[in-house]
Amino acid sequence: MQKKVLSFIFSVFLLSPVFSAYNSLGVPDSSEIREGLCEKWFEAPLSAVRENLPEIHYNEEGQKFQVRLEETEDTFNIFVAPSSEVNVTVYSKKGISLEKQEIFLGDQMGSFVLVRDKKSGKPVRLRYYFVKNSEVFIQFTPNNKTALADLIIYENYAARGVPTGVPFEKFYTLSFEDIYNITKNKLPWKFVICDPSLYHSVMQMIAVIKEKLPLILPASDAMYDEKNELVNILNGAKFDTDNLDPERRYLSSAGFLKWIADGLVEPVAGGRLKREPLIKETVTVKDIGYQGVLSQKYNLYFALDWVRNLASAVLSVNTGKTYLFNQSGVDVKINPFASAITDYGVANTVTFIEDSGYTRDVLKSLLYVLANTEPGTFYFAAIRATDRSVSPEIKHFSECCAIFPYFLEDGSFQCTVFINGRQMLLDDFLLQHPDDFVYLTRVRSNEAFYPD
Repeated sequence: MQKKVLSFIFSVFLLSPVFSAYNSLGVPDSSEIREGLCEKWFEAPLSAVRENLPEIHYNEEGQKFQVRLEETEDTFNIFVAPSSEVNVTVYSKKGISLEKQEIFLGDQMGSFVLVRDKKSGKPVRLRYYFVKNSEVFIQFTPNNKTALADLIIYENYAARGVPTGVPFEKFYTLSFEDIYNITKNKLPWKFVICDPSLYHSVMQMIAVIKEKLPLILPASDAMYDEKNELVNILNGAKFDTDNLDPERRYLSSAGFLKWIADGLVEPVAGGRLKREPLIKETVTVKDIGYQGVLSQKYNLYFALDWVRNLASAVLSVNTGKTYLFNQSGVDVKINPFASAITDYGVANTVTFIEDSGYTRDVLKSLLYVLANTEPGTFYFAAIRATDRSVSPEIKHFSECCAIFPYFLEDGSFQCTVFINGRQMLLDDFLLQHPDDFVYLTRVRSNEAFYPD
């Protein structure tokens, strides 16, 4: 008996940070409101639901919710959505002004939606939105007498069709805390739990890089070596700097990443990274194979070699132990998704491909997961593009970038990309690289970051 009590106390102690993280999200709770909606909204026939006007309800904390019906061609949806405010631009004779307007979005944090079939009236699925990002949610589908659970992150399934052992209709009135308790051992909640206090060093590095960007100019194959001399990455030859502005930094995409790495390394080691170890090959191909033949003419894996060696070098300096890339664990190789939502329905997917990386379709979901599971980490990334100017076309790693995923204090997900001395949002980066693969290597962020 004593062992059971101790085990329970230990379990509560281990879980308390998780509950604390969820409480800090401040998910508006409509469970007590939904208890009174079953007969009139959730179980009534469509003809009766259509007669219901939108309703306003308040929970015990005084939070305001709207209950309403929306129809599609095949389904009718009942929303229980919390109140929020947006600034609306108002044009009048007095000029232009901003006014706050109350809205009830069906996919904001705290929203609940039950989807029912128009013909049969039977439930199809229900969703709970529990974070700031509306494309991250948990949903349940009926399966005989119980419900199956899905955890979806930006159109990729972190879990799909997981049995809950709970009747589907029971979820009509459950709170988010209830849902977590039921599924905590069945769903990968660590993929969607964030502690916003863990990203200060990431945001600090972003701010420093952003401040320095006006001083950086793109230059092919350019980097600064350990002597702070401008050299060619591929052969180490010095550039003629007579006509260059000494206040500027002239960098290729790979040189730009080394500039970031040197900003982390120099405060620790007192010096910059050397060029030679960073160009060491990390991919072995058969000489007589297609890739081997191409490698004799083209540098197919340059950017991949570069980010692997660069991330390993930063790790080596931070730990005081020399790591080669294949010993360092810097490569990101996780496979958190088994299927995805596509234009043709749900399809199985392969998340990671060896020596290629991740596709655009999975990258945003992946970075969301990494931001939660590896807080305080950013990523040196190699981009594998396709050169269609030659025949047959060639796939090669030619460019690099740095990717910084993080969460703001309100729990909303953000991701900044730096490439060729420019800053861009992740969505813009993905639009520019629709067919490319991206290979990620881990680097720990640090507030002691002083790029030259």
